[in-house]
Amino acid sequence: GGRITKKDIEAALERGPATGRAGATTPAPDAARLLEPSYEGPEVEEVPVSQMRKTIAKRLVTSIGPVPTFYLTVDVDMTRMMEARERMNARLEREGLKVSVNDLLIKATALALKRHPEVNAQWHDDHIKRFHRVHVGVAVAVEDGLITPVVRDADLKGAAQIGAEVRELAGRAREKKLQPEEYTGATFSISNLGMFGIEEFTAIINPPEAGILAVGAVEERVVVEDGEAVIAP
Repeated sequence: GGRITKKDIEAALERGPATGRAGATTPAPDAARLLEPSYEGPEVEEVPVSQMRKTIAKRLVTSIGPVPTFYLTVDVDMTRMMEARERMNARLEREGLKVSVNDLLIKATALALKRHPEVNAQWHDDHIKRFHRVHVGVAVAVEDGLITPVVRDADLKGAAQIGAEVRELAGRAREKKLQPEEYTGATFSISNLGMFGIEEFTAIINPPEAGILAVGAVEERVVVEDGEAVIAP
């Protein structure tokens, strides 16, 4: 019959492994060489570093060394903010405007800085500058580096106005048309990588600022409310 018995297995073990398969051949040396991948062109490319990248690298390296840095991480329930954003965008739709999560985070950060002026500050060698106005720097990626346009008096502006300013500043930043006063003078900075799906990261402080807020992606998670598991952003 077609059954494999214990005797068949023992006999196969005594014979040992097969020395080869019928019809199997070893490629000739010339054929083996034909199968090897080939690559033409230089193996390494040297990319010139722009003056902007040199400046960014120098500033951030000096930040890591002398600035005593510590990191705090917290998960935030974004349910109420997302609901507020939905209501705001429904009202703004007629005007052709839209508020992003980032716009609301800038506004919320500005209000928090107003309530906690110790963070809205800069460290200098012999004194601390504590600012009464809130100017939030927003990190924007450009072709040859990173620049931080500033939303001035962000605590006094609505989210829609903040959003319009950020889009205008970011657009001109990518076109290299920002004026120096538009990317200097921040009292605090925000770096948001959530739109790239980054869940969590640590940003480098832009000296002499006292801190920076690193923002990850808004994602749905299971949380417990009143003893029940619910899904919340």
